[in-house]
Amino acid sequence: MHPASPEAIVHAEKAQLDFARRMSYGDYLHLDQILSAQHPLSGAHDEMLFIIQHQTSELWMKLMLQELAAAIDDVRQRRLPPAFKKLARASRIMEQLVHAWDVLATMTPPEYSAIRPYLGPSSGFQSFQYRGIEFALGNKNAAMLKPHAHHPERLALVRQFYEAPSLYDEALRLLHDSGLPIPASHLQRDWTQPYAASDAVQQAWLAVYRAPEAHWQLYQLAEKLTDLEDAFRLWRFRHVTTVERIIGFKPGTGGTSGVDYLRKMLGVTLFPELWALRTAL
Repeated sequence: MHPASPEAIVHAEKAQLDFARRMSYGDYLHLDQILSAQHPLSGAHDEMLFIIQHQTSELWMKLMLQELAAAIDDVRQRRLPPAFKKLARASRIMEQLVHAWDVLATMTPPEYSAIRPYLGPSSGFQSFQYRGIEFALGNKNAAMLKPHAHHPERLALVRQFYEAPSLYDEALRLLHDSGLPIPASHLQRDWTQPYAASDAVQQAWLAVYRAPEAHWQLYQLAEKLTDLEDAFRLWRFRHVTTVERIIGFKPGTGGTSGVDYLRKMLGVTLFPELWALRTAL
């Protein structure tokens, strides 16, 4: 018995083949628009890699912003199981972003040097979605609004996360509402200011970790936050090493000091008490 031909198999499966009047896979995903959005300027072979790596990262960031915004609202509304699901997804998105650097790291210094002059002052430093993620996670900085001042829609998105309580701010409100003593300074404050660590907040989290059965959902929330920052730290570290591998210690195209600036960002802690309590336990 001869195996069926590929064409016979397709017909036997009754697969839909005529899309003249029906929506196809490419139609649903708007692939014509997505796949025509790469416009290399240098003529260098490796510029396509550079463009696609950053475009796909921005798509993942779009999803991450959606998940973070929804998770923040879930925590605010005390819908914790759905919040846990969204935070777990956000951590997995960060893992995807971490591995994106693996592909870009195949670009060598001479290959990047061929396209760098064509980038002008553009830089990932100016990513409005990345800035929204940082603000949603509590790393507020008014200066980071300025790169988006020329574009009202982008500025509105970034400002939305800048002015609102962060994910961690909402977590602390939840601790307070659950009967744990959170200082008033951390419940009602200027949300546009960077978060300042508090011994009292650390003591509240310690109470959760010392009696997880009594505070199970808060304990789960704390670990979801720790997972998220862990993944975020890995992304920052991989960013630094990839940039150093490709351009060394040259200044960034956006005007920063490059690797030196990125190394400073490695020291930023988003949820400080959740890391400090490990030593106290």
